[in-house]
Amino acid sequence: MATKYSEAVLAVKYREIDALGTMSGGPMYYIEKGLKNNWLAMIFAIFAACAAFGTGNMIQSNSVAEAMKATFNIDHWITGIVLFILTFLVIMGGIKSIARAASAIVPVMILFYMIAGTIVLIIYHENILYAFKLIFVHAFTPIAAAGGFAGATVKMAMQMGVSRGLLSNESGLGSSPIAAAAAKTDEPVRQALVSMTQTFIDTIVVCTFTGLVILVTGAWESGKTAAALTEHAFSLGLPGTWGGIVVSISIIFFAYSTILGWAYYGEKSVEYIAGEKAIKPYRVLWVIVVFIGAVGKLEIVWTLTDIMNGLMAFPNLIALLGLSLVIKNETNHFFTKHNSI
Repeated sequence: MATKYSEAVLAVKYREIDALGTMSGGPMYYIEKGLKNNWLAMIFAIFAACAAFGTGNMIQSNSVAEAMKATFNIDHWITGIVLFILTFLVIMGGIKSIARAASAIVPVMILFYMIAGTIVLIIYHENILYAFKLIFVHAFTPIAAAGGFAGATVKMAMQMGVSRGLLSNESGLGSSPIAAAAAKTDEPVRQALVSMTQTFIDTIVVCTFTGLVILVTGAWESGKTAAALTEHAFSLGLPGTWGGIVVSISIIFFAYSTILGWAYYGEKSVEYIAGEKAIKPYRVLWVIVVFIGAVGKLEIVWTLTDIMNGLMAFPNLIALLGLSLVIKNETNHFFTKHNSI
């Protein structure tokens, strides 16, 4: 949360506003204007533009296609075409269109998912304390994988936890401050306080709910992983096929909103690199890659995405450290100003 806060403070402070009132910001701007380092800013923008096609595009469209196939038996290519059309219609309208779509989808889907999770927890309420016991006990005494050893398990858990955690809340990655810079506010700290709540809702609330559902239902012992594990847990807790439907619908809408958000992140990165003339070709390429992701096999894309995310985060984290005094001064100024009112 502190990392997300720091990113948002710098994003709003160092953003640029053109004659039409369009705002552009993010790590590339606070690296250039704050650290006075143009080449590091360009490196971030290049890595961000590349990472967007993996993290925010192909992986997401493939997740939607897999969910549609598993739950509704709809072929991947059909899902790909539908995603192509829906994404094209939204991103061609720019940030306002993307914001309208995301603000309509995300709150409803979080509420839908939380209600379903609450129902499961109520049904298995007697296992909740045991679930917390499992969390705390195995956090410090990890269970070794069959044929392996605890050290390897911890190493893998940390690797997967950090990489997937970045995909989940984006703190430190450098993507979310691009969106924060577009906020209509004159106070960097005010926007930062709003931005940091996203990490709390995503990681503390939604992810904790998911983990508890998996533990209280006993699904964690099934041998399943990733979305299949979550779907199995909800299927154990909800009647009939509702568990699978809940998870699939959640994946579909969350992944689609991610595609829209990352389209903007990538667009702003490309604009920083090549100017406004590159925006329309980028948007066309984006929707084409959405279709490719829906119909393709993405094992190698996951690996490349993890690498790109690391390369993208590195210059951003350097900037956060280098500009930490700026963040501190902005924070002190804001609270001194408002406490005196």
